[in-house]
Parts: sequence; C-alpha cells; structure tokens
Amino acid sequence: MELTGKTALVTGATGGIGGATARQLAANGAQVVASGRDPGRGAQLVTAITEAGGRARFIPADLTDIDSLRRLADATGDVDILINNAALFPVAPTTAQDVAAFDQAVAANVRAPYFLTAALAPAMAARGTGSIVNVSTMAARIGMPGLSTYSATKAALESLTRTWAAEFSPAGVRVNTVAPGPTRTDMVMHTMGEDGAAQVAGTTLLRRLASPEEIADVIVFLATDRASYITGATLSADAGRTAV
Repeated sequence: MELTGKTALVTGATGGIGGATARQLAANGAQVVASGRDPGRGAQLVTAITEAGGRARFIPADLTDIDSLRRLADATGDVDILINNAALFPVAPTTAQDVAAFDQAVAANVRAPYFLTAALAPAMAARGTGSIVNVSTMAARIGMPGLSTYSATKAALESLTRTWAAEFSPAGVRVNTVAPGPTRTDMVMHTMGEDGAAQVAGTTLLRRLASPEEIADVIVFLATDRASYITGATLSADAGRTAV
C-alpha cells in the first residue's frame, strides 16, 4: 500500500467526495484524520474504515469558525497529506444573494483552506515532502447561473493552488487542485435535485454524473508519489465539460 506511514487530513469527510477520499486514502495505507461538522456521521466513517482494515479518527470542526479551524490544526498535528475538500454550495442569482450566506461561503471555501494550509504546510516543508490537494469545481471556469458565489470562491482556491505551489514546492510540497464536474453527492442532490443535476450532467461529454469514488480516485492519485512531478496544476475531472 503506497501511503503506508503517511497521515492524511480530509476536511468535509462525512459524506460525498470527502468520505470517498477518506476511505480510499485509508485503503492505500494512510492513517486518516477525518473532519466534519457531524460527529455521528464521522463515527460511521471511522467505523467503516476500521472495519475494512484501515486506520482513522474523527475531529469535529466547523471551518466557518476560525477558532474551530485552529483547534482542528492543533489536534491533527503533523500531516503528510492535506485534502481541502469542505465547502458550502450556495445557489442564488447575484441579485438575490444574501450577505450572510455569501460570507459563510467565503469563510468555508476560501478562508478555511487558506489558514489550514498556513498552519500545516510549514511542517511539511520542513520535512521536505508533502501533498496538498484542493477540491474546486468546473464552475470555477465556466459561467453557470446561480453559482456566482460558489464559483468565485472556487476560482480563488485554484489561484491559491498556484501561489502555494510557488511558495511550498521548492521545499518539496506539491500543491494541486481537482476540479470535479457534476457529482452525485448529498449536497448536490439536495441543492439541485435529481432533475437539475441530470440537466447539468447532460452538458458533459459523457452525459452522466460522476460518482464520489471517481473523483476520489483522482484526488488520491495526486496525493501519491505517482504524481511526483505534478504541482501547481488544476486537474479537471468533469467528463470533458470544460474542454470543449
């Protein structure tokens, strides 16, 4: 197992892409620190991982709260892999976007990965190795009505990927982004509904939704040494939607 001896922190790990990523990292030998807001779902994830022979623990955190974020960083300790996956997904026309939801999305989608990376990346750099994977979206690069706040925060995260690569990669820490297309997660299905999600999926070249596991495969690849020459990149996993 290629990640044996590695410790990985996954935010937003209690479902969807985060949960699938946590399970796959553990299956590849990593000791997983899973974080999210729901202790019950966190306990279920840890049980699933340990029953499959992996190692995991759960740390509850609300990443819109900077003090909670700092407690998470302190409780996690040194990591080899950081997956910045947690996000809020507000959907509203620009003229109807309320300030509170806007601020919460910026806090979760930009401020949280920013200060979590700032807390954890220096120790990776001191050891001369590490991998940070940020989870974005195809909506960061194409205009989609109703997603102005979400797409802007994720475009900011992709920009941070390039800056962090410039800052940390000379010390051996790779920083990359995975930009998924429409994926069958609880968040997407709750927000968009079956019909809305199917409509977006129909705009991709493969004409279907991704499974969380398909996106997790790409994230885990970037976390391993198989991606040892990749840094500062945004890897699209969107069934060709942004390619044509």
